[in-house]
Amino acid sequence: MSVVRIATRGSDLALWQARYVAGRIERELGRSTELVVLKTTGDRIQNVSLAKIGGKGLFVKEIEEALLADRADVAIHSAKDLPAVLAPGLVLAAFPERADSRDALVARDGRTALEGLRRGARVGTGSTRRTAQLLALRDDLEVVPLRGNVPTRLAKLEDEGLDAVILACAGLDRLGFADRITERIEPEVMLPAVCQGVLALQTRADDPLAGDLALLAAPGEAERVAAERGFLARLEGDCTVPMAAYARPLDGGARISLEVLLCSADGRTRVRAREDAPAKEAAELGSRLAVQVLERGGRAILDALRTDAGTADGAAAVPGGEDIR
Repeated sequence: MSVVRIATRGSDLALWQARYVAGRIERELGRSTELVVLKTTGDRIQNVSLAKIGGKGLFVKEIEEALLADRADVAIHSAKDLPAVLAPGLVLAAFPERADSRDALVARDGRTALEGLRRGARVGTGSTRRTAQLLALRDDLEVVPLRGNVPTRLAKLEDEGLDAVILACAGLDRLGFADRITERIEPEVMLPAVCQGVLALQTRADDPLAGDLALLAAPGEAERVAAERGFLARLEGDCTVPMAAYARPLDGGARISLEVLLCSADGRTRVRAREDAPAKEAAELGSRLAVQVLERGGRAILDALRTDAGTADGAAAVPGGEDIR
């Protein structure tokens, strides 16, 4: 049997994820593997916010091109980096078990939770979603833009005099930094990104490997992903849009509960919705909640964001400040 070539970015976290999947392919599918490490546009550009240079799809484009050019057989993505529309000819073959989807606060002093941060505390994040929800909770905070891999962001606590940074629990857990987490922020406080904590295994649609990789999938994960990505696709969202979605299984996986959020960049205007449906209707559930959000004020938020190229000034132009439910 031929070696399975695994395309991955070269960050510490991406390599951990690729090696994890490689180990499972070798153990469970009986295939040998090799890593094909690629540097994406998103990796090369570190001094500009993702929202200004095209979004998280910049972490995916070169990897998808490697699959299409038959330079790799499977790509391992952080599913939250995937744009709403994938390259034609490729499929998402499997989603292994999701890690902790929550956001993590890492305080410089190692003990102060979000609620206890001093007034005017400097909190680092590179996410428009986290920024908006932070400001909705604590409009006194100074949010500092943050790029770089996980160790780099943790180092900036000291290097840039930050009081705290917000990262994904999943990345910290996977890289052995769980002991740095001061607070795992519950979804009721800060709703996670679409597919946060999920790994996506992508391959060519006509490759028989797609069927084999399905054996690595976690039961029910595809439905949770479909619900969250259904919301993303209907909103035509990307990382310039402060949006969130989190699906939970109900009744042993027979049903899906989905909670979604769209807000202005300053966090003052928020539209939140929640509903459940049969798991087989997961994608339709995500799309339906997106329509509800658009009809209840979300369209005005999106119009303002897009008019001003996703800047906070544009989002602040949206009237109102209540949490619309």
